[in-house]
Amino acid sequence: MARRVFLSFHFERAIWRANQVRNSNVVAGADRAGFYDHSEYEEAKKKGDENVKRLIREKLQGTSVTVVLIGTQTASRPFVQYEIEQSIANKNGLLGIYINNLKDENGHTDTKGPKPSVPSNVEFPAYDWDGALDNFRRAIEAAGGRCAILRRGY
Repeated sequence: MARRVFLSFHFERAIWRANQVRNSNVVAGADRAGFYDHSEYEEAKKKGDENVKRLIREKLQGTSVTVVLIGTQTASRPFVQYEIEQSIANKNGLLGIYINNLKDENGHTDTKGPKPSVPSNVEFPAYDWDGALDNFRRAIEAAGGRCAILRRGY
C-alpha cells in the first residue's frame, strides 16, 4: 500500500520531471498524495502568497512523508522552503530525490542543484533518481519510519 506523500518541487521549472516521479505509482494517487494540479496552484498564486501557503498546508494534511524533488533551482525557492518547514512542523519524514537527470518536455536534462538546507537535527537523505522503483519504495518507507518515531516522540 502506497504511503501518503507530499511532493515538494520548483513548480514552474520541474513540473514535467515531477510528473514522471508521481506517475511511477509508488506514492498514493495525486488527489491523496499532496500533489496539486497546475490550475489549483495558479489560482492560489493569483490570490497571493498567503493563499499558496494555505494550499500547501491543506495538501500536507494526512501525509507522513515529504519527498523533495531536487532540481537546479529547488533549494532557492521560497515555497519549497516553506513546504519543508511545514513538513518538519508536521513531523513528516523527509526524503530528497535529485531529478536533474530526468528529461523535461523538450527532452533535456539539467545540472544538479544543491539540496535544500534543513536544521542539523533533521534527517534528510537524498539520492539520484534512477528509476529503480523498489529503491524508491524502500526510501519512502524509511522516511515513513522516521515520521513514526518523530510522532511517537522518541
